Amino acid sequence: MGGFHHTFSLAPALPLLIFGLIVVLVIVAAIFGHMQEKKRREQLLAIARRLGLGFRERDDAMDQRYHFLDALQQGENRYALNVLEGQYRGCAVQAFDYHYETHSRDSKGRRETHHHYLNCYILDQEQAFPELRIYPETLFSRLGQMMGYDDIDFESAEFSRAFTVRSKDKRFAYDICNARMMEYLLQHRDLAIEIENHSVATCFDGRMEPRGVEANLDRLVEIRGMFPEYLYRT
Repeated sequence: MGGFHHTFSLAPALPLLIFGLIVVLVIVAAIFGHMQEKKRREQLLAIARRLGLGFRERDDAMDQRYHFLDALQQGENRYALNVLEGQYRGCAVQAFDYHYETHSRDSKGRRETHHHYLNCYILDQEQAFPELRIYPETLFSRLGQMMGYDDIDFESAEFSRAFTVRSKDKRFAYDICNARMMEYLLQHRDLAIEIENHSVATCFDGRMEPRGVEANLDRLVEIRGMFPEYLYRT
């Protein structure tokens, strides 16, 4: 008498199991990310209190207030997070995370959103200055020079190779990029500086690292300290 043999296979259930595992991993990653961000915000708040600075969790008008700073005019849906602000070493400063979005299309024409973050440090002063940008030399800036985009050269060949300097006011550029400033920037080659109106700003890719906030504020104040004082008498 023949028996019935039942063969049970997990094959049909595997896609569901894999999908369920992916969902669980995504949820765990989201929870972990939220916890890490909460911890970082608490660290930034502690730094603000220690330095005697105010703290705001969000500012949606930073790009409007500093509409003249190119670094803050990229993409869409722009806003600042974790804003530290106040008087630091006798200067009015702000430090914050900055978010903006860009968009692209995939191979099927679907719209994709890309989130970008900067961490920015701004020093405000009473004196207004013309636009000046100083940033590390890159392949793209070299190509731009080859295509005729104006780049100001200096007596220091090492500095001219390391940094791109652009301004419509060359005299002002030479005033700012004096011997002390060039030497300082050659020792801090990650710095990208934007000066315009009443502000001196420097921005970096990614969110603020709590342990680096005070050091970057110090560098911003040091940069301002190397501006010739005669610029403030005109």
